[in-house]
Amino acid sequence: MRRKGHSHGAVSPCAACKLLRRKCVKDCVFAPYFPAKEPYKFAIVHKIFGASNVNKMLQVLSENHRSDAVNSIVYEANARVQDPVYGCVGIISSLQRQLETLQTQLAFAQAELVHMKTLHRIESIDTKPPPYMASGISLPANKDLSNDVDMVDMAFVYENGAGESLWLC
Repeated sequence: MRRKGHSHGAVSPCAACKLLRRKCVKDCVFAPYFPAKEPYKFAIVHKIFGASNVNKMLQVLSENHRSDAVNSIVYEANARVQDPVYGCVGIISSLQRQLETLQTQLAFAQAELVHMKTLHRIESIDTKPPPYMASGISLPANKDLSNDVDMVDMAFVYENGAGESLWLC
């Protein structure tokens, strides 16, 4: 494979080696994580942490953890560029404040929902006629009802047993 400016069979160096102006060797620790197509990633990391420190960190880690470490280092470097004083801590604090605000809003919305459901239940109870028990009809025992049907005193009892008279007939 022939590339512009390289001899036959040569591959372009990784972004780290290109920025540091050194030859990219076959077992370069930076090559898998800082490809030549993304030079800005290493430039920011190098500016914030230094190539030597990043190299030391990656050498200590096992290969299966290096990718996650590089992603974290790049994220922290970007955060430090945006906020040199707080970096990621500033972002985390901001997100925690947003989370607290949203949790408070959610709690208020849930409380309002419970309140509205309660009001709806009360209104539906007030608009519906109360349920009656057929066995709750009581007729006066001392009156002779066979002759005088108009004088019947009837009391209906709520289902909850309150015993309140609703009307007199």
